[in-house]
Amino acid sequence: MIDLNHIVVKFGDFTALHDINVHVKEGEFFTFLGPSGCGKTTTLRTITGFIEPAEGTVFMKDRDITHVPIEERSIGIVFQSYALFPTMTVYDNIAFGLKVKKLKKTEIDQKVRLIAKKVDLTDEQLKKAVSQLSGGQQQRVAIARALVTEPAIICMDEPLSNLDAKLRVQLRNELKAMQKEFGITTIYVTHDQEEALTLSDRIAVFNKGCIEQIGTPNEVYNGSQTEFVCNFIGDINLLDTEISAELAKKNSAILATNHNYIRLERVQLNVPPTDQVVVLDGVVESREYYGLYIKYYINVGHQTIKAIEKNDGINLHEPGDKLKVGIDAAHIMAYPAEA
Repeated sequence: MIDLNHIVVKFGDFTALHDINVHVKEGEFFTFLGPSGCGKTTTLRTITGFIEPAEGTVFMKDRDITHVPIEERSIGIVFQSYALFPTMTVYDNIAFGLKVKKLKKTEIDQKVRLIAKKVDLTDEQLKKAVSQLSGGQQQRVAIARALVTEPAIICMDEPLSNLDAKLRVQLRNELKAMQKEFGITTIYVTHDQEEALTLSDRIAVFNKGCIEQIGTPNEVYNGSQTEFVCNFIGDINLLDTEISAELAKKNSAILATNHNYIRLERVQLNVPPTDQVVVLDGVVESREYYGLYIKYYINVGHQTIKAIEKNDGINLHEPGDKLKVGIDAAHIMAYPAEA
């Protein structure tokens, strides 16, 4: 559907993107994930035509669109700021692209009302100025405006970042449901790891203008290919050399000299030692209460191990409690230490 082949983008002497290669399948929800300034938005703007690469090609459905004007690419765009016309009505905002295409008035009306219904905007809201709507409603308008022209692809640049946490989660779920209903190929930019893991079919993790890994949410989370991805996706424990040495005794594939990591939910509490599991004596330092689960900070000698447990409302560990902390060698993600 979309192929980026050896894309290089430069701004003067600065190289913003280094040899970017991505294949997005038709109907896929594909996310560009990474910290600020890593190149994900630059890559999106290269796809949409706002930026022309210094090297490489952009293909859509086997058609080279590298130098095709923005308006001829059949790509819908939802910006971080929504880029709506605040003094115009919701109806006119959604209809704008159709009017540019010079469709008949009756056809425009039919398409606007149909898409508005699909994104849960009422006839009453269509009459209002955009400035009168809530942030969540404005986001729906931006999506409707992008979809009404029936683009082959929709690109979204952090469309939920300006919303409060509760509304962000709600609209995240709605966004995924809408994408499935329309079956439209979606490229989504975010710095929010949870958002990426929740929404995506596949994720490209960016770092300093390069792609570190492309994979499913499970692949990037449980099979992080690089140390950067391992640290960026979710919370994790970097084990000290003493614990790493004990694990190396259990599993010859583990090197004490590596940077060895384990996810919080993989840390086992109050379990017996086995051929694979190293058990350490620990003392609870503190805890964080999240409702569904509890995160514990446990001192195991020379370092603090973080662990999470499902909250059953009964078996809570208090600061000062002694625990057995189990680390299974099979759950270690290891990366060579830099020389």
